[in-house]
Amino acid sequence: MTAHYIKAALLAALIALPTAAQAATTCSASMTNVNFGASDPFTGWTGVTATINYQCTTSGLSLLANARAKLCFGIGSGNQGSGSMIVPRRMTSGANELRFNLYQDAGHSLVWPTAVEGADKYEVALQYSVPLLGGSGSGSVTVYGDVISGQNTAIPGSYSNSFSGIGAFMVYRTNEQLLGTPSWPTNCTSGGSFSGIASFPFTASATVEASCNPSFSVQNISFGTQGILSSNIDTTAIIAPQCTNTTPYQIGLDNGQNATGNTRRMHNGAGKYVSYELYRDAARSQRWGDTLNSDTLADIGTGSAQAQSVYARTAPQITPPQGTYSDTVTVTIYY
Repeated sequence: MTAHYIKAALLAALIALPTAAQAATTCSASMTNVNFGASDPFTGWTGVTATINYQCTTSGLSLLANARAKLCFGIGSGNQGSGSMIVPRRMTSGANELRFNLYQDAGHSLVWPTAVEGADKYEVALQYSVPLLGGSGSGSVTVYGDVISGQNTAIPGSYSNSFSGIGAFMVYRTNEQLLGTPSWPTNCTSGGSFSGIASFPFTASATVEASCNPSFSVQNISFGTQGILSSNIDTTAIIAPQCTNTTPYQIGLDNGQNATGNTRRMHNGAGKYVSYELYRDAARSQRWGDTLNSDTLADIGTGSAQAQSVYARTAPQITPPQGTYSDTVTVTIYY
């Protein structure tokens, strides 16, 4: 009778084991910074990636088992953001802003959500083994970022946005049992046996460098077809530099390929010349040269192309033989 009683009690204990949860699970996460580096609005910034690393640890089990968890990651607008607005997110430098965003996919079509439930949530499932003394599981997800193009009026400076607390957080639900594999939690906010929330602080940053667009527009100067050069012949052309907002710049013009001293000349290729000059003002009293802070044209960038007029003149001179006369002047933008 005694042996029979012991056998029956052991059988009852084994039947009860799989349904009794004796474990405790906690999960944590961290994220690398989103660093776009230095560039300018005309070149643009290359897309970057960051990584969310997560881990769940279960302790307290006394038999071989598995644990299952569902984890959701929400990213808000950040401490320097615009409240609930995440399309786009922004970085700031004082009162100035630079727009960017974070995405779930490499194609940058799915903005990373703030929500941790509903259709827009970003959810991962994690299963791991739990030996006699407890166990853990981990994984990672990629966050894709880009600075939005077309921000030509961005002011040079260092921009950043810090994300913390409910602005970068993970919500999770876990399920454990003493033996075997439990069912999955319903989602990140319901089902299972344990729940929690954790933050993964990070910073997004970018530097806007002072720059001028190397692809600026330069209009050729044409004096047209003329006869006897007995009077002034005036014409104009446009140089349209595009420099970052608030960036001082100067435009210099060299003396061309055929100058004698500081006199610019057009050449017919056969030893004959027509002298001409270029000016910064409509009265044609301020010669345009290439000496900084002396005879260059100075202005301040706006981020947009700025039309700067070149005032050209051929003064009366001995008329050379007929033909086509030309010269090449190099335009340099200093900033």
